[in-house]
This record gives sequence, C-alpha cells and structure tokens, in this order.
Amino acid sequence: MSATELFECLTEQAPSAGPHVLVLAGVHGDEREPMVACRRLSRKITGHLQRGRVTIVPVLNRSARRLKTRVGEDGLDLARTFPGRVDGSLTERVAHAATELIHSADYLIDLHTGGRRYRLWPLAGFMLHPDAEILERQRQLARAFNLPVVWGTEPSPQGRTLSAARDANVPAIYVEYLGGEGCCRTAVRALAEGCLNVLASLAMIDHPALPTQTRYWADDSRPGAGHLQSSHPAPHAGLFAPAARVGELVHAGQTIGWVTATGSGERSTIFASQAGHVVCLSAPLPVEPGDGLAVVVEFQSI
Repeated sequence: MSATELFECLTEQAPSAGPHVLVLAGVHGDEREPMVACRRLSRKITGHLQRGRVTIVPVLNRSARRLKTRVGEDGLDLARTFPGRVDGSLTERVAHAATELIHSADYLIDLHTGGRRYRLWPLAGFMLHPDAEILERQRQLARAFNLPVVWGTEPSPQGRTLSAARDANVPAIYVEYLGGEGCCRTAVRALAEGCLNVLASLAMIDHPALPTQTRYWADDSRPGAGHLQSSHPAPHAGLFAPAARVGELVHAGQTIGWVTATGSGERSTIFASQAGHVVCLSAPLPVEPGDGLAVVVEFQSI
C-alpha cells in the first residue's frame, strides 16, 4: 500500500523554491488536539505560503484513531515501530511509509499530547544530534515553536519518528501539550500557532512575531531521559493519585503521588528522584507494575 492509501497528506506548494517541512499528528489515536491543529494549520497556510512546501499528515495512525487508543489494531505502538517494514503489519507499514516521507523532508515537526494517560508541560523537544549543525537547527526550531520549555534529550532511542529523522540527518522536533479527555481549544491554538511560528522562522510565510514564552531549557543527556513511560515506575498495580502538578518545581525526595493497590488497599508513596520541574505526570488512573508515573527534569531558566 502507498502512503496515500495509509494516511492522508495535505500539501501546500509555494511558487518559489524553499524547504520542505513535514508536520505529523495522530501517531497515537487518543491525542486529538494535534489532529485538529493540523486542519487549522492547513487552512491558515493555504494560499499564503511564500516559498517551499509544507506536507501535513493530520492522522498518521488511522487504526489507533478508530480505536481512540495509543496503539493500533495490531497492538503495536507506532511511536516505537520506526522505520517499519513494507511487508509488515499495518502499524509497521505505516511506519515504513512515514519514514520515506520523513526522508523526503528538510524539517520535521511531530505533534503530541499526553493522550488519556499523561499530562505534559507544554514543551518542544529534540534529540541531541551528534552533528553540531543539525543540533543547532533543531534548537532553533524548538525555540521558534515558542512554548514554555525546550528540552534536548540523548539521541540513542530507536523506533521513533525522531530516530528516523536522526538517521536521515533531518532536523526534527516533537511537541507535547497537556493531555486528557476531550479536546482542549487552547492546545489546538498553541500547536497550530507554533507551527506557523516555525514556518515564519524559515521565511516561508509572513506571520507576526509574538513575545517569547520560552522560560526553561535543558540539554538532558541522561540515559533514557526522553522516554516518558519509564520514569518513576509504579511499584505495583493499583490506582495512582498525583500529589504534584505539571510544571511544579519539586525537591529530591518530595512526594509526587501515591499508588493504592487494588484489593489490599496498600499505599506506596512515589518520591521525586531528583530536584526539578514536573514535566510529565500520569493521570489518576489504574496503573500496572512498571508504568511510568512522572518525569522530573532540572532546567535552566532563560
């Protein structure tokens, strides 16, 4: 199956030559705001792109979207499946087609929220690419998106859109913005606006520059720093109750939540492993042993 059979691509081509920017959403089916933001972005740039080309994929993982879950019908997480296989399962075929699309681009923006499970401090992140020029371009993209946090993490993870971009030397960022049930209009606006900011920074459109909202940054080379689902693992199954808020500054050893075991009522306290801001926090939902509950990062102020 071709890419166009697996997912919809919206393309706007300017009359003048310029970079090709790829915007992805819907890698996970329970992250609605990026999908809506992509439709908004497409309307905003239609007829207004001055140079280059923009390709927008509003729903990359149609199977997961139909199920309204993180994974597709084959049980695979698309965000762990890149570069995929042309003759694999549905998710693997989507990853393969998306990898080819990423390789055709000059820049990648991958839009996310925390879905049903997580709440995330609005941030633009990237891998700490070994090529200094690509790394600096990624920093520029992340800053241009204009969210409160810019977070660079170590470059070893595999299976991601960003790892496919890394291997092809395509400057890439991912964006996280809150999460939860329903659809947050503030998140939709911020995600679309951020993409417009990036396009303006690349001189592809005219778009008014807004005062910077970025307040914190980190080049975080800790192993696994960007893997949100493994930090502060649940010690046993049960119901998680957060004691901290996303964006809160906590100290090492501070209580950030509790897991109450189903049946026995045993309650385990989850302590912050280090000082820093809470970037990611699990929603108050049932958890299984090993589920990541929180991410705490030490940032520098701008």
